[in-house]
Amino acid sequence: MIPWFEPPALHLGPVTLQVFGILAALGVATGVRSAAWAARRRGLDPRPVLDFAIWGVLAGVAVGHLVHVGLYHPEEMRSARRLLEFWDGLSSFGGLLGGILAAVLFFRIRGVPLSRYGDAFAVGVPTGWAIARVGCFLVHDHPGRLTGFPLAVAFPGGARHDLGLYEAIVLFAIAGLLWRLWARRRLEGRLLGLLAVLYGGARFLLDFLRATDVAYADGRYAGLTPAQYGSILLLAWGAWRLRRPAVISPEWPSSS
Repeated sequence: MIPWFEPPALHLGPVTLQVFGILAALGVATGVRSAAWAARRRGLDPRPVLDFAIWGVLAGVAVGHLVHVGLYHPEEMRSARRLLEFWDGLSSFGGLLGGILAAVLFFRIRGVPLSRYGDAFAVGVPTGWAIARVGCFLVHDHPGRLTGFPLAVAFPGGARHDLGLYEAIVLFAIAGLLWRLWARRRLEGRLLGLLAVLYGGARFLLDFLRATDVAYADGRYAGLTPAQYGSILLLAWGAWRLRRPAVISPEWPSSS
């Protein structure tokens, strides 16, 4: 069993840095740089990926917060001011939705086919997301059900699953698999679909472990969390994408 711990904040004069914020920023930077590097290695211009980063982050934070308040904790909708407190409460699935919407719009405005960069995003996104999930684990903001599982965390009041830890493990594993496939040029043009299937399936199952007996429990609809409904959509899209013909940039060398 993993003992309970709370990492101290880092105080730099008037600025206070929390470990979650540090790892979230590190995750974003790593994900963006990884995607840009992968794009360059495939003969694509990495500039669209780098330029998109700030827009993706802003959209992710905005939509992630709105999903957190509107779907996970609709009781907070009574306060209009709460909708503007983007620094307090963020749904990762809402952030993913915001990033996807921003990417579709950004690449369309740029006149660049987003599909050409699918494999680059497929390896960059889980790499950065895994690092950010380590931050979730360190602050224990995704408590699960009470359990005696060996990887449980000794939360105050009893040992529980820690979904931040589990997702970090899953995402590092997915990232490792996708990087391996990318390096071997397997499933070219379809890696984003595979990512959607793998993460969607894992997240759908993991959310059954989320705590329902805590003070700030996630909202549920017909017994499922908002993320589980999103996972179903990811699974459907990913399965469809894997069955479609590969979208490969003409700059890429053909596979052997």
